[in-house]
Amino acid sequence: MSRHRWQPYAAGALLAAGAGVLGGWLLPRGAVTTPEALATVVGCLAVGAAVGWLIGSRWALVVAPVAFVTAYELLRLRVDGPTLAAPSLDGLYAVLAILLGRGVDALLTLLPMLVGVGYGLILARRRDASEPRAGAMATDRATGGHRFRRMGGRVVLALGTAAVLILLAGLVRPAGTAPITDAEGAVVPGSIAELVAIEVGGHEQHLMIRGHDSGAPVLLFLEGGPGGSALGRMRRSAEPLETRFVVVTWDQRGTGKSYPALDPTQTHTVEQAVSDTVDVTDHLRQRFGQDRIYLVGSSWGSIIGVRAAQQRPDAYHAFVGTGQMVDPFETDQLMYAENLTQARDSGDTGRVARLQSMGPPPYADTLDYTEALAGNPEWMDFPHGADYDPRSEYPMAFLVEEYTLVEQLRGMAAIAETFAVLYPQLEGLDFRQDATDLEVPVYLLQGAHEAAGRATLAEAWFDLLDAPTKEWITLDHSGHTPPYDEPGRFAEIMIGTVLAETS
Repeated sequence: MSRHRWQPYAAGALLAAGAGVLGGWLLPRGAVTTPEALATVVGCLAVGAAVGWLIGSRWALVVAPVAFVTAYELLRLRVDGPTLAAPSLDGLYAVLAILLGRGVDALLTLLPMLVGVGYGLILARRRDASEPRAGAMATDRATGGHRFRRMGGRVVLALGTAAVLILLAGLVRPAGTAPITDAEGAVVPGSIAELVAIEVGGHEQHLMIRGHDSGAPVLLFLEGGPGGSALGRMRRSAEPLETRFVVVTWDQRGTGKSYPALDPTQTHTVEQAVSDTVDVTDHLRQRFGQDRIYLVGSSWGSIIGVRAAQQRPDAYHAFVGTGQMVDPFETDQLMYAENLTQARDSGDTGRVARLQSMGPPPYADTLDYTEALAGNPEWMDFPHGADYDPRSEYPMAFLVEEYTLVEQLRGMAAIAETFAVLYPQLEGLDFRQDATDLEVPVYLLQGAHEAAGRATLAEAWFDLLDAPTKEWITLDHSGHTPPYDEPGRFAEIMIGTVLAETS
């Protein structure tokens, strides 16, 4: 090495690139489980230390990350998704996609790698002090060692080390859900509070199960999205429901704790999501010894909920739709027009220009749906219920103990990635054509402040619907998500109306 000054750099670059190849091949979406994240952090620390020791120059701080990232990105080109696509600064949501994907990847890989390089340089300096090298290489290393000994370098390395230790401590924190307790803090006898993983459709998927009485009627809650995870949202909003139901919140395939089950995306279809819903239903019926359970679907969850109720009416006491979807693509067009009109009326020229440049949906880039369909402030600017908890909204909803740190870091990316897989498949769906007859009681619990593009179609479908009983109930202080906007009132209706009329 001393004779050929390029050799240490080549060896270090090859080592870092090899790590990138391994990571890109084995974990193309990055580390999405705790064991994967721990292995990634420790592995990158070791690789960084080896590269720093080999090169023995501060240039290792450039060579290691550049070689690693180049190889890593090349190897995962085979995987599609909004957080993995070519980085773009075209709009807020494109920037968020970078942070949710590559930002988290950088935290788990580049931070420990650079810290490892720092320690590798220290070892190289000690090596060179005991075995001085001749020529320019020795001079370069001595200079690097001298600079590294400066207080600034020590402070940076100490801060980086502290950050990595905090990251590792966070990663090993286990997830859990608190027991059901009474006013004195004692565990309620006969209550249930669990996080469980079961096999559904050939994939491990996760359930949060909570209730004051494990023998109470089971309620399966289907979150919206596609891609949403409701564990945190329901923990902050579902306590009133837990007094009379065993509330089961399911992280569907590709969401929240079930994000690792996203691949292979070729088998992740709307039909499979419906089949998974039926499988989870049957699992709960068998486990709790109940012939029928209650099915509550919110937004996207109302789509697969209706389909499941069509297929297996014998398995459900009732279907409850909230934020009911009927024809998503027509809703998109109506909401786009509503958003554009509101932007013009309010003088928001920036939003007007952005919407006009995008044009009406559908969109090839699924990130555009967020821009077009979530930008109208009136859709959230309404008087929520007195018990509304703002922390039930994303991304704050992920900051609960039911998620591990890596699940918290990846939760928003899971929404974007799963939405990109499933949402385009909803083109052509219209319950006014193919779901006008359900053989179970149907309750639509809809917010008075729901966007017109959704409410209009839900009302049209409800008028056409033939069911044993059907009831439309309006919640005055709710929008698209009554279970979170007005949780107490939602629970009151579920217990006093739905449960009372169907149990």
